[in-house]
Amino acid sequence: MNAQAITRNTLAGITTSLAMVPEVVAFALLAHVNPLVGLYAAVILGLVTALFGGRPGLISGGAGSLAVVSVALVITHGVEYLFACIVLMGIIQFAFGVFKLGKLIKLVSPSVMTGFVNGLALVIFTAQFHQIPTVGFELFSMLGLIVVTILGVVVAPIITRHIPASLSGIILVTAVVYIFDITTKTVGDIAHISGAFPSFHLPDVPFTLETLWIVLPYSLILAAIGLIETLLTANLVDKTIGGTNQPNKESMAQGAGNVLTGFFGGMGGCAMIGQTVINLEAGGHQRLAGVVEALAILAYIVFASFVIESIPIAALIGVMCVVCYHTFDWNSLNFKNKPKEDITVMLTVTATTFIANLAFAVLLGILLTSMLYYWKHVKEAT
Repeated sequence: MNAQAITRNTLAGITTSLAMVPEVVAFALLAHVNPLVGLYAAVILGLVTALFGGRPGLISGGAGSLAVVSVALVITHGVEYLFACIVLMGIIQFAFGVFKLGKLIKLVSPSVMTGFVNGLALVIFTAQFHQIPTVGFELFSMLGLIVVTILGVVVAPIITRHIPASLSGIILVTAVVYIFDITTKTVGDIAHISGAFPSFHLPDVPFTLETLWIVLPYSLILAAIGLIETLLTANLVDKTIGGTNQPNKESMAQGAGNVLTGFFGGMGGCAMIGQTVINLEAGGHQRLAGVVEALAILAYIVFASFVIESIPIAALIGVMCVVCYHTFDWNSLNFKNKPKEDITVMLTVTATTFIANLAFAVLLGILLTSMLYYWKHVKEAT
C-alpha cells in the first residue's frame, strides 16, 4: 500500500468513526444499556472484523437491528444476561462459518438484495428525525445546519479530493456553530462517552441450563439477523468497489468478534450499512480503514471524548442523509421491462424491512421469490 492509499484509508477511518459514535450511542440507549457498552462493541467487533474478516471495506459495530431485539432481554434479566447472550451468539456465528454455511447467502436473489438496501436506506433516513426538535428556533437552525452539511458534502469533492467529503461537511458545520455561537444539540447532549479501556470479565450470570434456555432464543435470533445484515452488506461492498467477499471467513470473524465483545462488556453487533457506505465513499477500501475507525473510537473514549461531544448532531444527520441517498437504488424505481415477479419481491422486502425487521424481510423475500418463480414455471408448463 503506497503513501497515498495509507492517507486515504486513514482519513476514511476517522470520518467513519465520527459518524459511528452517535449512531452507536443511540442504539445503546435503545437497548437500555450504558452508551459505553455500545461503543465497546464498535471498538472490539470493528477491530476484529477489520483485521480478520472476509471483506475489506466492511464496517461493523453495535447495530440498531440487534438493539431492537436485545432490549427485551435487558429489561427482563439485566445487562449481564445480554453479555452472556452475545457470547453465545458469537459462538453460533463462528460455527456457521466453520461449517461453511455462508454459501446460503446465494439464496438471496438480486431483487431481495435491492429490497434490503432500499429498506435499510429508508430506516436509516427516518431514524434521523428522532434527533430533530419539533418546534421553535432550534428546529429551523438545525434544519439549516443539516442543509449546510449536505451542501458541504456535495461541494467538497469539487474543491479537494484529499479530504473525505463527509469529514469536510462535519468540520464545516462544527466551525459554523462555534464561530457564530449557534445553540444546537451536540453529541454531548445525548450522552457522555468518556471512559476507560474495556476490561475482561465473565458475564455475571448463573452458569446453569436455566440461563441457557433464557439466552438461547435471543442468541439464535441475533446471530441470524447479524449474519444476514453482514453478508448482504458485504455483497453491497462487492457491487460498489468490485472483488468478492468470503462469507465463511466473515462469519467466523463476526463470531469471534462478538464472543470477545461479550467478554469485554459490549452489546454485540454486525456490519452497519450506513457506516460502510460512508467508509467506501471516503476511499476506505482496505483493512486499514476499519482498523483506524475502531482505534479512533477507542481514542475518543479514553483521551478525547470532548472532541466528539462537541460535534453538532445536525452535521451527522446531514452526512447520514447523503448516505441514504447514495444507498438507495434509484434505478430500482424504473419498472420498465422488469419482470413483475422481481418488482413484487423488491417492493415487499423494502416495505417489510421498513415496517418489521431485516431478518423477517429477507426470509419472506426468499420464500416469495421461490413461490412466484415456481408458479411462473407451472403456468409455462401448462
